[in-house]
Amino acid sequence: METTDLARLDTYFGRIVQRFQLPDRPASLLVTHLLPERPAFVRAVAGLSDLRAVLPKPKSISTTARREVERSFPCDALSRDLFADPNSAVTYLETRAAGDDVLLLDVGGYFAPALEALYDQFSGRILGVVEDTENGHRRYAEIDKLPCPVVSVARSPLKNPEDFLVGQSIVFSTEALLRGRGDILHGRPALVLGFGKLGSSIARLLHAKGIHVTVYDVSPIRRAQALSQGFGVARDRDHALTQAGLVLCATGSLSLRGEDFPQLRNGVYVATVTSSEDELELDGLPASYTRSAAGEGITRYLATGHYFYLLNNGNAVNFLHGASVGPFIFLVQAEILAALRMLARGDLAPGIYEVPSEDRAAIAATWLNYYNR
Repeated sequence: METTDLARLDTYFGRIVQRFQLPDRPASLLVTHLLPERPAFVRAVAGLSDLRAVLPKPKSISTTARREVERSFPCDALSRDLFADPNSAVTYLETRAAGDDVLLLDVGGYFAPALEALYDQFSGRILGVVEDTENGHRRYAEIDKLPCPVVSVARSPLKNPEDFLVGQSIVFSTEALLRGRGDILHGRPALVLGFGKLGSSIARLLHAKGIHVTVYDVSPIRRAQALSQGFGVARDRDHALTQAGLVLCATGSLSLRGEDFPQLRNGVYVATVTSSEDELELDGLPASYTRSAAGEGITRYLATGHYFYLLNNGNAVNFLHGASVGPFIFLVQAEILAALRMLARGDLAPGIYEVPSEDRAAIAATWLNYYNR
């Protein structure tokens, strides 16, 4: 970003922080994609809370952004394993915020497996969780009895522009990788697994490019929606996998099991919108498959009589090209700050909440003042 753009972004977040400021500043831990523009958001989180550590998502770290953030805040290694074990999760939290009120800012439900243990065993107090993604929203919703409030921005109308543009960036990166090895999208029937906000955006752009698109979603409601929008809808998912020349995984959960891969058509490209650990069961792939590089960002999996290509090692393919959605991401980040204030007040009962519509309207008005030019 240019210096003037960075200054405008800092000024924008300054206005947001001023609006949602609280007299008391609880401690916080921040999970985030550490992309080039992200230090401004990190500083905004620190403007509303005592930011104890940043936990960058491991597959989306800009070296420059990390260096900038590390000058002011600790950056700790993030993994699912860290919070899968309640004991290690509690130990980690004790090292960063022992005895304090703490807010957990999440992207993808990392804290969910250990949330009950953190609430019961941590020496301080868990004020709540802010969750940014649909995948994470589901992880928290699956907890039988939430011990604390969770404010989710995953289904906010302010996230719709981001979701639409992420879908566009997925298609851009997929096409760029194919062209990099002398291949093209056209002539490859596409199967989009998942017809939520991301999947529908991907399907629409592929269709606009003249690609034959088939959709499958576990929800019959979404399958009906896809059919009404002119897409082919697979009656049988397993059969559809054998016909596709391109498979785009956009379920936010497990799209392809280990036993699905041998059924894929020879030469198919597989891409995802999120991390491989969420969308793909690569550990379940038969041991007979060998891996080799097949171009920048492309891995070929080969077994006797069968091969397929995996883009970006099964992680979100758009992160190979920066995953940029422009300034629209700042709408969602501002809503995360509004959610932080909701939790910091400490008056919410356990459950899943959304940011009030009046706060969203204020955020949108502020954003338009800076970015509708």
